[in-house]
Order: sequence, then C-alpha cells, then structure tokens
Amino acid sequence: MSDCRLAYRYRLYPTKAQETLLKETLETCRLVYNSLLNWRKHDYEVLGKSPSKFAQQAAFPKWKKEHPELCNVYSQVLQNVAARVDLAFDAFFRRVRSGETPGLPRRKGEGYDSFTYPQSGFGFQQGRLRLSRIGDVAVRLHRPIDGTIKACTIRRVRHKWYACFSCEVGPELLPASEEQVGIDVGLKTFAALSNGEMIENPRFFRKDERALAKAQRKLSKQKRGSRERRKAKQVVSRIHERVRHRRHDFVHQTVRRIVNRFGVIVVEKLNVKGMVQNHCLAKSISDASWSMFRNVLSQKAERAARVYAEINPAYTSMTCSGCGHIAKKPLSQRQHDCPMCGLSLDRDTNAAINILSVGQYRVAA
Repeated sequence: MSDCRLAYRYRLYPTKAQETLLKETLETCRLVYNSLLNWRKHDYEVLGKSPSKFAQQAAFPKWKKEHPELCNVYSQVLQNVAARVDLAFDAFFRRVRSGETPGLPRRKGEGYDSFTYPQSGFGFQQGRLRLSRIGDVAVRLHRPIDGTIKACTIRRVRHKWYACFSCEVGPELLPASEEQVGIDVGLKTFAALSNGEMIENPRFFRKDERALAKAQRKLSKQKRGSRERRKAKQVVSRIHERVRHRRHDFVHQTVRRIVNRFGVIVVEKLNVKGMVQNHCLAKSISDASWSMFRNVLSQKAERAARVYAEINPAYTSMTCSGCGHIAKKPLSQRQHDCPMCGLSLDRDTNAAINILSVGQYRVAA
C-alpha cells in the first residue's frame, strides 16, 4: 500500500510583534498574487500567451530590487504564491475543456488568508514553531505529528492563527475484520447501517440557529465601522466557528468507529452540490455534512487498508432488499413494506442493505 497525506492543524499564539509580521507577510503575498494575476491577463490579451509559473518565479529577484519589502518574505513563500496563480488558471482551463462557463481567476481581497512554506523555512525549536522571517512562535501541540512533514501553511481564521502541516504517512495497520457494512446517509438520522444500527443526526447548526439569529439581529443594528459592530461581528463568527468545530469532531469520531470495526465499507455517491439546490432541504443537507463524511471516510479507510466503495444510489430506496421488487415511495414514507414478499423494515435500513449488495458485487468484480 502506498503512502498517503494527512493534515495536522495547531493553534499559534504569536506575540504582538510576530502578529504584525504575519499580517505584513499575508498582505505582501496578496499583493504579489494580484500582480501575477494581472501579468498573466495582460500578456494573454496583448500577446495571446500567458507566462508560465517558472517565468513568473524567475522574476522575483528583479522585483525584490524594485520593492525591498519583498525581501521580508521567505523566498519559497513567494514561489508558492506563483504556484497558486498557476493552479487557479489550470482549474479555469479545465472547466473550459469540460464545457462549463467559468469566470476568470479574480483578484484577492480580504479572503486571502494563508501563505505556505512548501519545503523549508520552518521547524520546531524547544516546543516552538520557527518560521523564517517571523521568529519562534508559541504553538499548542495537542497531538503528535505522524509521518514526514512536507509543507507548512500559516492561516488566519478571523482573529486566530493556525499552522497546518501536510504530512506523508504510511499505512495504519488495523486488525483484520470480516464485517461488511452499507451506509445510507439521511436527514432524520445521520446514517443507517445495513446491520440495522442508526447513527443519530446531531443537527449542530439547528441547535445554535436561535443564538445565531439573535447575534445577527444585534449585528444589524450596529453602526458600520463602530467598535460595537466589530464586537457583534466576532460573536457571529464564534457561533459559526463553534458549529464547524463540533461538526468536524463528530464526523471524525464517527468515521473512526466505522473504520475500526468494518473491513468492507460501501456508501452512496451523492451529488450533494445538486441536492442543495432544493431550498427546502439545503440547510438540513449542509448541516448533515455528507460530503465531509464521505471524504474523511475514504481517507481513513484507504490508510487503514479497508475496502471502500462508492456506488450509484439510484433505486436503492425503492428496491426491496428481500425480493428485488421496485416500488416508488414518497419521501414522507419512512417504513419499507414490500407488497410482494411482505418484508417490513426501516426505509433507510433497506436502502443500506441494497447499497451493501451492490458494493459487494462491484468489489467481487
């Protein structure tokens, strides 16, 4: 089994001087990003061809002579900015080739919130994170880092700073398991397993919705640019952050239990982006975090060498898992009662059994 990548995130506690340097580095990277973007657009309009990533990176020594403030940013951090611009244009042309209607990459404003040390310029020194051109920053290492660190990204999330490490790790050896499971995600329950078990839906956003509405009403009454408005805005941000952290923690713990227990895991390949277009269900679907669940499950299953498969969910809810009879059921009907064989069980459990059956056929093939 080949190695895979894991991400570790730790909270940073910079001093005021270090925070000033972090903000200046972030602002410099943003300006460089916009300059590289303008360069590409200008050359394409005038010459019909944009400069490559390497041509833009080769221009940095000359830029540093004209703009000395660039010398305050580590060289590989600047090179990574050019790589980001290149990725943005690669994604643009990929969407063009697929027949979509994409917009050109846009200039970055306040949304530019991170910079990356892609290879070097960072390390640990006596429990602190040493960042080139920044200094030794206090960091809370709440868990050990596994594998080899390949890159370090410094990210600002509102008033907090985080260090995100991309690490190359080997396989995670777990005891072999003969158990197999099909998983049907839903809204009434977060997930139904083919063995009849149910995972309750925590509905984190719904639980904090009233507090969020109250905070947003208070924010709307404050004068723009005032200190009171900034404080009210932070309250709204903290509520969103709390919901996000709880959702993230729930998904990771749920996935860990599934991967530890089952040797074969089969899930639906849902078009979540299309499903959230239904305004009646969009909020509940987003709160259930189906996409995060599937992504984390596939990553942890791959590292643990579990058999993981995604199948087309078509007809899994309509088909009887006992005899194969297909009958349409409205979404409000939560019980599966087959008119042919008399099988009666929960609708989602029936779908999970069908998902496992299709997955077993695919894995065997």
